Amino acid sequence: MSEFLVRLYPAAYRAAHGQEIFDVHREMTADLPRPARLRADADLAAHALRVRLGLDSASPAGRLFALAAPFALAAGAVDSGLHLTRWYTKLVLSPAPVWVQVSTMDGAGALHLLLSLLVCVGAVIALTGRWGLGVGVAVAGLLGTAAQWAFDAQVSDGGAIVPAAALLTVGVVLACPPDRRGDRRLSAAAGAVAAAGWFPVVVINAGTYTGAFAVTTDYGAWPMLVLAFAGAALALRARSSGLREMGAMAMASPSLVAHSYANAWGNLWPVLGTLLLLSAVAALTASLQAVRRHRH
Repeated sequence: MSEFLVRLYPAAYRAAHGQEIFDVHREMTADLPRPARLRADADLAAHALRVRLGLDSASPAGRLFALAAPFALAAGAVDSGLHLTRWYTKLVLSPAPVWVQVSTMDGAGALHLLLSLLVCVGAVIALTGRWGLGVGVAVAGLLGTAAQWAFDAQVSDGGAIVPAAALLTVGVVLACPPDRRGDRRLSAAAGAVAAAGWFPVVVINAGTYTGAFAVTTDYGAWPMLVLAFAGAALALRARSSGLREMGAMAMASPSLVAHSYANAWGNLWPVLGTLLLLSAVAALTASLQAVRRHRH
């Protein structure tokens, strides 16, 4: 079995490390019970696949996904959290009794809320230290969202972009190399992005419903702006050109693009505007870094 698994690695990698991988794997699994041995075989096969696809922690793509993954979770949490708080605000402000509103909810709407809650809870768990458990919960919510849309396309205002964004987010999160998951610094930064992207919008939305503020016309731009400036901050701290960091933020943004599309009632122009924010901030970051290098 080990010989077959080693053959899953690319030829060049296998020639350089194949015998070592085979010997270590055979020694580690020699005395393991069958279930544990199967898990070790699955881990080896997954690592071989990552190396073949260029997604291991030593590759540029693997490092890019490692940077994007926590922010993809944060973006998913912002989108789902805004959906939940929007529903809750309407629930509280409605003149009808809460129990009447809850009891008359349709099943599709209730399921959509539950899936949004899973994404939020999973993101919080993952970003606060229990990456594996949190990602499992969040991915279940995202996959459930995509599956629900396939059966009921009217469940969300975002149209087909909603399941596409959910599946892209799942892909980014799961592509993160195992030994790069749960980075505390990146998780803390992603958590701050989620809070900064979610809370002001909740306040504005609540004020809009109560009449304290005029109707907001940001079309979901604020969370994307927070994500873009987070990428710029990471680039400035690392003294890099910003291309890698802004590329990671672009990979993390599908949930926020879907949120913007839903807020714009299917109008693509505001969505394109929010995407241009990433390009504009990337250009500004690169300019600042060029000026900094010129001064030094």
